[in-house]
Amino acid sequence: MAVDDPRRGRPLSLDEAAAELLRRLSPQVLGVLVRRYGDFSAAEDAVQEAIVAAVETWPRDGVPEHPAAWLHTVAARRYVDHVRSEVARARRERTVLDTTGRDALVGPPSDADVPRDDLLELFLLCCHPALSTSAQVALTLRAVGGLTTAEIAAAFLVSEKTMSQRIFRAKQRLREVGARFELPPEAEQAARLAAVRQVLYLIFNEGYSASSGPRLHRPDLTRRALWLTRRLHDRLPDDGETTGLLALMMLTEARSAARVGPDGELVPLTEQDRRRWDRAAIAEGSALVEQALTTSPPGPYQIQAAIAAVHAEASTTEETDWPQVLALYELLERLAPNPVATLNRAVAVGMVHGPAAGLALLAHLESGILAGHHRLHAVRAHLLELAGDRAAAATAWRRAAELAGSDPERRHLLRRAAADT
Repeated sequence: MAVDDPRRGRPLSLDEAAAELLRRLSPQVLGVLVRRYGDFSAAEDAVQEAIVAAVETWPRDGVPEHPAAWLHTVAARRYVDHVRSEVARARRERTVLDTTGRDALVGPPSDADVPRDDLLELFLLCCHPALSTSAQVALTLRAVGGLTTAEIAAAFLVSEKTMSQRIFRAKQRLREVGARFELPPEAEQAARLAAVRQVLYLIFNEGYSASSGPRLHRPDLTRRALWLTRRLHDRLPDDGETTGLLALMMLTEARSAARVGPDGELVPLTEQDRRRWDRAAIAEGSALVEQALTTSPPGPYQIQAAIAAVHAEASTTEETDWPQVLALYELLERLAPNPVATLNRAVAVGMVHGPAAGLALLAHLESGILAGHHRLHAVRAHLLELAGDRAAAATAWRRAAELAGSDPERRHLLRRAAADT
C-alpha cells in the first residue's frame, strides 16, 4: 500500500498484510467518528490522515497491539485538531463550541474499542441518491474500501487531481443535502440498497473487463469488489439479491485465470481450459445462489448467478445446458428488461434455435443504446460465424474491434476477423 504524505510530498509504503489490515479497519473507525461527531467529510479526512500516520510509523515501530484503537485515537485527534483549527482561523469559537459536544473535543483513550458495525450505514451514505454514479463509486472505494485517492485514480485511469476533486465534490454534496449517517426510512431502504449493489457490481465489472487501457483484467478491483460484497453479505445474510450478487462475482471471477492468455490476450469462454477454473469458488458460489433462490424471491443478480453456475457446471461448451440458460435469460428479461440481457439472450437463442433466430433478435437492438457498442457487433459476428457466413462475420469482428476500448479485447477481435477472412 502506498500513499502520498501531504506534509513531505513523498511516497510512503506498507507491507501488504498491514495495508490490508488498515483497509479493513478504516471504515470501522470512520463509522465511529461519523456517529460521534456527525460530520462525514471532516471525519473521512481525519481517517485518511490517520492512515498516512500509520503508513509512516508502523514500518518503523511495528503494528500496534490494538490497531483499531490506535487508528481510532489518531483519527479522533486529527478531527479535534481540525475543529480547533477551524475555530481559531474563522474566529467562530463560540458558534462551533455551542454546536459541538464538549466530549467531542476530547480524544478517546488509547485502548478505545470500536463498539458497533456501521458498515451498512456507510454503504448507504456513500451511495446517496444525491450523488452521481461515478461519485458513489469513488466515495465507496475510499470510505468503505479503504483505497487511497491515488489507487482509485489509477483504477479508473484518471489523474489523482481529478479523482481528489471528484471525492471532494461528493462530500460537499452530502453536506449540502444534509445527508445523515443513519439507516433511511424503511420505504427508502430497498432503493438505496439497490444503488449499493449496483456500485459494487460496477467496480467488479471494471476489474473483470476493463473498459479501456492495456490490461484486460484488474484483479485489484475484482478482489476489492468481492471483499466489499462479502462484508455487505455478512451484514445482510438473508438478503437474496446481496447473496446473488456475491455468488455472481464468485462464479465469474472463478474463470479469470483461464480467461487471460500468457501474453495478456483474451481467451473466450469457448476456448478456456476449464481445468484452470477455481472449483472451490465455483462450489461456494453455486451454494450461495441455490440458497438465495430457495429462500428469497428471485431477483436479477440471483438469475445472473444461476446462469453463471450453469456455465460453470459444464465441462465443455457443447455440454452446456443451453435450454436452461435461455430460460434463465427469459426470466431475467421479465424481471429486469434491458438491452444487455436481450443481447445475451440472443446468444442463447442462437445456440438453442439456430443462429438465424439469434440474428433476428439482434435486429431489435440495432437502433437502441447498444448500436455503437462493440459487444453487439461481436455477438453478431459470432452468430454469423455459426451460420457459416464468414465474410460477413469478419466485417462484424472488425467493426467490434473499432469500437472496443480495451487493448486486449481489440486485439482478440482483430484476430477473429483475420481468421474469418
